[in-house]
Amino acid sequence: MTKIKKIAVIMGGLSGEREVSLSSGKGVVAALKRLGYTVKPIDLTKDIAAFVKALKTFQPDVVFNALHGAFGEDGCVQGLLDLMHIPYTHSGVLASALGMDKEKTREIAQKIGVPVAKGGLRTKEEMKKKMPALPYVAKPNADGSSLGVFIVKTKKEHAQLLKKWGKDKYKLVEEYIPGRELTAAVLNNRCIGTLELVPKSGFYDYKNKYTSGKTDHLIPAPLPKKQADLIAKYAEQIHTVLGCRGVTRSDFRYDDSDKRHPRLVFLEINTNPGMTPFSLVPDIAKYKKITYDMLVEKLLKEAQCD
Repeated sequence: MTKIKKIAVIMGGLSGEREVSLSSGKGVVAALKRLGYTVKPIDLTKDIAAFVKALKTFQPDVVFNALHGAFGEDGCVQGLLDLMHIPYTHSGVLASALGMDKEKTREIAQKIGVPVAKGGLRTKEEMKKKMPALPYVAKPNADGSSLGVFIVKTKKEHAQLLKKWGKDKYKLVEEYIPGRELTAAVLNNRCIGTLELVPKSGFYDYKNKYTSGKTDHLIPAPLPKKQADLIAKYAEQIHTVLGCRGVTRSDFRYDDSDKRHPRLVFLEINTNPGMTPFSLVPDIAKYKKITYDMLVEKLLKEAQCD
């Protein structure tokens, strides 16, 4: 790759994570300017022609992908950038598409020996005919930021889920795993740390993710060495087998209520983790003495096309 001088930061997008993406993009733009790059923020809207024109006009050496959710981290924008021969950060088309599909990722995780919760895709009609064993979790198969996640513990809550089902043909329905919420960051194929999330109330939903003071981040996660090593191993395996690049974040549940037989379960991978003031990967990197600016530049230097 030629010397990187001009960076386009793409952000916004069309998904429910638009505001999160704009916040990530704003942070990345500021970091790149501090690092001395020529930077152009580009907001991806429904006007795709304008988006392509902005890229052609600016002619960036690299695109920093700060998009989240549908079209931004599911292989769509990656395919467009491949066609335009513009190197970009984070994972390529296939890894992005697989990582965005929670059920496909679960299937792959199982095949390589990474434990997942019991469950699978269910339609609304299937859920009407047979209610899963309580408690269970229902969530969109291809969304992030904990959008649309339901923890169902009663028949009444099951009925409420059916009423609020939305446009999804399928939802991923899994057994509810009690215990602790953990996440591990993998940078350039190596796990750089594990963090535990402790919401002050409720579970780690959108509000608790992006509201100051709502959730404590414990770094490193207070775990026995054996379990910490296992999480790191699983996160690296999933990152590698999907063919991910740059940085990813894998989420887990850890039930240690039975100290003799603790249970660790993989939930999902995020191939384009947030870079907001509340995001987890920058926190983990900071603990490893990788500043926000250093993290941005590391991702920039790994940029490529498929």
